[in-house]
Amino acid sequence: MCGIHGLISLSGQQPVLEAHLQAMGDITVHRGPDDSGHHIAEGVGIGMRRLSIIDLAGGHQPISNADDSLQLVCNGEIYNFRELRQQMQERGYQFKTGSDVEVILPLYEAYGDDCINHLNGMFAFALHDRKRRRTLIARDRLGIKPLYYARSETHNGDYLAFSTEAKAILALPMFQAELNHEALPAYLQLGYVPAPQTMFKGVEKLEVASSLVIEHGNVSVRQYWQPDFTPKQQSPQEWAEQVGEKIEQAVKRQMVSDVPIGAFLSGGIDSSAVVAMMAKHSSQPVKSYAIGFDTGKAGKFFNELPYARQVAELFGTDHREILVRPDIVELLPKLLWHMDEPIADSAYITTYLVSEFARRDVTVILSGVGGDELFAGYRRYQGEHYIGHYHRVPAWLRRNLVAPLARRLPADRHSKWLNYMRLARSFINSAELSFDERYQSYIEVFSKDLQDQLLLKPSPRSDRTSRLLSQSRAQQGLWKMFDLDRQTQLPDDLLMLTDKMSMATSLECRVPLLDQELVDLATGIPEQTLLAKGELKTVLKRSLKGVLPDSILYRAKRGFGAPMGAWLKSELTGLRASLLNQQAVEARGLFDWQVIARTIEQHDRNQADHTEHLLALMNLEIWCRLYLDGISSTTMSETLKEAI
Repeated sequence: MCGIHGLISLSGQQPVLEAHLQAMGDITVHRGPDDSGHHIAEGVGIGMRRLSIIDLAGGHQPISNADDSLQLVCNGEIYNFRELRQQMQERGYQFKTGSDVEVILPLYEAYGDDCINHLNGMFAFALHDRKRRRTLIARDRLGIKPLYYARSETHNGDYLAFSTEAKAILALPMFQAELNHEALPAYLQLGYVPAPQTMFKGVEKLEVASSLVIEHGNVSVRQYWQPDFTPKQQSPQEWAEQVGEKIEQAVKRQMVSDVPIGAFLSGGIDSSAVVAMMAKHSSQPVKSYAIGFDTGKAGKFFNELPYARQVAELFGTDHREILVRPDIVELLPKLLWHMDEPIADSAYITTYLVSEFARRDVTVILSGVGGDELFAGYRRYQGEHYIGHYHRVPAWLRRNLVAPLARRLPADRHSKWLNYMRLARSFINSAELSFDERYQSYIEVFSKDLQDQLLLKPSPRSDRTSRLLSQSRAQQGLWKMFDLDRQTQLPDDLLMLTDKMSMATSLECRVPLLDQELVDLATGIPEQTLLAKGELKTVLKRSLKGVLPDSILYRAKRGFGAPMGAWLKSELTGLRASLLNQQAVEARGLFDWQVIARTIEQHDRNQADHTEHLLALMNLEIWCRLYLDGISSTTMSETLKEAI
């Protein structure tokens, strides 16, 4: 695990200076405090920061082949490296190290760019081929590891830079931080910026399962993999048995490490399944880590420690838990600097805090991220499943009776039954929309109407959802939804914050529920089996029967976020006022202050829950001050504390 970076002269004529690579590595030292290295050839420089995980002594990067014609830097882990290593040794290849990533070199020699399809792992790598004067850059199938790139044409030459983190590109003199106004609508809609865009003008994210080739001054991007989604007919029990086997194999495969390893444990199905399989294949008690928030009555919903404790006791883990009341004013600038981009998902705060806690003991952690996407754990999947049933109701009845009644249902979240009515209203209102419109209604933060009111210079929404749908192989509605999630929310929100927040503490986080073999299996499960009788995670629950108790398998789902709603009405009102006031908003020149003022008033009077809206706007303002105004996170924290 590490951070990679590089700079390429597209003409091959301009030099790449060691100082350039040094600057890129220095700003991402948190990703790899154990080692660093770089290689400079004619017009090409690649480098890395290393967090030593496998082959501690011999895994220095860049790694080269026998005649040094290939140079490789890789961020991540190749989980099937042992099998691949044996195959390549049988073909006569002599390995220099015991590193897992070295196997990419002989694979490239044997298969060219198709080497990527042989890898099971999480990775972003850059491989420079001196003989062919080309560089291959690739990102793993699910986008577990991030990769940014940007092109700069100046009087000093035409360069392409790439890095695990955007801030490393911005450390170079030929690049500067500018706001990407075209990304603002997407950010407001989703609460994050989906690839290939970023919030930085001119900086892009390499999309999932894609490669970037720089050859003879040309830059090309291609997608090298898509899920098949061909439904396979088996009994529910057969599916459950196979899923259980693949989860166990994935966890066992991802436990390979030469440094201490542990697991995040929330007490939910996904993390509990990972811990259960780790315990089965560990000779020592598994180290497990859980977090809760000390926020009084409002924090009960965000405290899952009793469930985590129950699972820890069941599997005899070496369990550590922490109850926190974080200094959010100090944390937000620091964490958003690490994030590179603004985000409205409060899970980044929780992920950082539990990562910091776990890093005291371990260097590698396993997480249950991905289970909700792969096994239909979100209510929007449930809603999509029921759409077909709802459409059996005659259209005239839906239009003249059901829809008018739905509009009268309350939208409050503050009680169980009112929340159910809110969900029912949302379902009925979206049922008559097209698939892509319905999907967007499920996931949006700011509605299109509210965006148009808010933005001083409204921009059209991206048509990315329609483009991705047109390219998808999925035929069933539920799997179409997953296919959109795997290319948007999963990599650009959940996996991005997981990577950035764990690596901010120099902790490697692995996600076995997104193992390639498990994904290939699961995407063949028919929709009616995956969500039988409308029950979320039906197949996953069945696969874990007898492994986890019903009190864990069937308990109410909770998110992994922080109690921002409660904080925004209490201790964070001062912070909110410092970031979202008329002077600050008008000086930034992006939004209509009157719309923000109205949003704050409605939130404070409990007329509407605007937690996500306010967090999105606050985080964007912090990000602007960090990256556009050039204020350090430490200085900003001190200034904000003084102001409130």
